[in-house]
Amino acid sequence: MPAPKVKPLSEVASKWMRRASSAGAEYEQGVRNPAGDWAASSTAAKGAWQLGVTQAASRDAFGKGVIAAGNTRWQEKAISKGPARFADGVSKGEADYQKNVGPYLDAIGRTDLPARGPAGSEANLQRMQAIPRALAALKRR
Repeated sequence: MPAPKVKPLSEVASKWMRRASSAGAEYEQGVRNPAGDWAASSTAAKGAWQLGVTQAASRDAFGKGVIAAGNTRWQEKAISKGPARFADGVSKGEADYQKNVGPYLDAIGRTDLPARGPAGSEANLQRMQAIPRALAALKRR
């Protein structure tokens, strides 16, 4: 039986780029009207996720992927895509940042610091440990 006819890679990639880059509206429509509940489906898939991560770790998929990509690819992709996405993401994330950082800043502001002691003293070590302890306690709650 003859092999199937396959289009040239450059043609396939060009078509993918043209079609995918114009699909922003369809992407948004899919996010706004999902086929099912994202949180419920994701929670139900927790076991599959854990198994997949365990299998990937056992075959060192992460490490092999990093080695295969290399530093140059990471830098090229980060520089070509990152700056614009970063600025836009930061701008859109300000409210979440405030919500998530606020409790930690409040905890720092409420932490009683021991009095300063002479350089190298135990009192200064205790003073230095007060804030990380307060933040760790908040995180465990």
